[in-house]
Amino acid sequence: MRENQLLETIERYLNGELTLEERAEFDALRKKDAAIEDKFNEHRQFTSLLKQYSDKLDLEARLNAIHDEIDVHTLKDDLMAHPSVVVRLWRQHHSKISVAASIAIFATLLTLLFTGYLTNKDPRFVQLARKVDQIEKATKKLGNDIRPKRGPTTAANFKGTGFALTGNGYVVTNLHVVNDADSIYVQNAEGESFKSKVIYKDPTADVAVLQIVDTAFRNLGPVPYGFKKSKSDLGENVFTLGYPGEDIKFGPGALSANTGFHGDSTEYEVYIPVNPGNSGGPLIDDKGNIIGVINGKQTQTSGAAFAVKSNYLLKAIQDIPSDSLSKDLTLNTKNTLAGLSRPQQIKKLRNYVFMVKVYKQ
Repeated sequence: MRENQLLETIERYLNGELTLEERAEFDALRKKDAAIEDKFNEHRQFTSLLKQYSDKLDLEARLNAIHDEIDVHTLKDDLMAHPSVVVRLWRQHHSKISVAASIAIFATLLTLLFTGYLTNKDPRFVQLARKVDQIEKATKKLGNDIRPKRGPTTAANFKGTGFALTGNGYVVTNLHVVNDADSIYVQNAEGESFKSKVIYKDPTADVAVLQIVDTAFRNLGPVPYGFKKSKSDLGENVFTLGYPGEDIKFGPGALSANTGFHGDSTEYEVYIPVNPGNSGGPLIDDKGNIIGVINGKQTQTSGAAFAVKSNYLLKAIQDIPSDSLSKDLTLNTKNTLAGLSRPQQIKKLRNYVFMVKVYKQ
């Protein structure tokens, strides 16, 4: 079969234009000739990429059209003075905001309004739950790889980090990340998202324990780290993994104080680079022990961050009512990270650290 004939047949096959008999003959030919099968897969991928590019151009055109019709700055000013205007805007622009990027405009302003981020807060301390830039994320998503991923297709309202307490689906994060969430998903390093729920909250320690309830989730196996019960020493080398962006990021540092913000004895101060999205991430020592949970940073001191001490995390776990647990929650006592190099530790850790995605109506 000539090259042009082969391409024409492949095109007709992909468009569903072949008869059943012709499809069967072509399938048999693909199985018999590896070169034809390779050509078929190559052409299918090429046409898929062309379609993606076409979809991207179409979405950009729709976004630009919507942006031209909506005065964002006036909208923001109106919302600050008259929250009820949201209802009227929804009615007036219902057809337009069916596009996900349009909904982002409303979700962003609603979240800022009703979560208190438009009120005055102590400028020296910032909790690290990350407000997603919806438009930027929508644009970036168009350039991601074409492999379909599980989970919601809409952008989350907030993001943070969490890490596994056990391999069977229990995850810890900061309470301020998931508080008042309508739905929660945790996303692994492969980009797969799993529906989760809060089973316990400890406001004092800013800790929330989640359980993955998605039927697609599979047991991770024993976590590779232990949980340190005793106090850590000043100057110890520490590090964290988290999701201040779309990919997991490593942050090295050192323990700089045994108390946290305003002398809080439940926290450590650490000299470590953290950003919005790191909230709920693990603070780990050189031996691979969890010594804390990252929960904030001080804006007036570059590099100064805070972490809830691990013994307060352990107390919160002990306080979980037994009827809230549908599976066993027994912490691992065997640390398999000790003695490994930092890159080796990170390779073993990355599957146990999650992006926590929070959705609010």
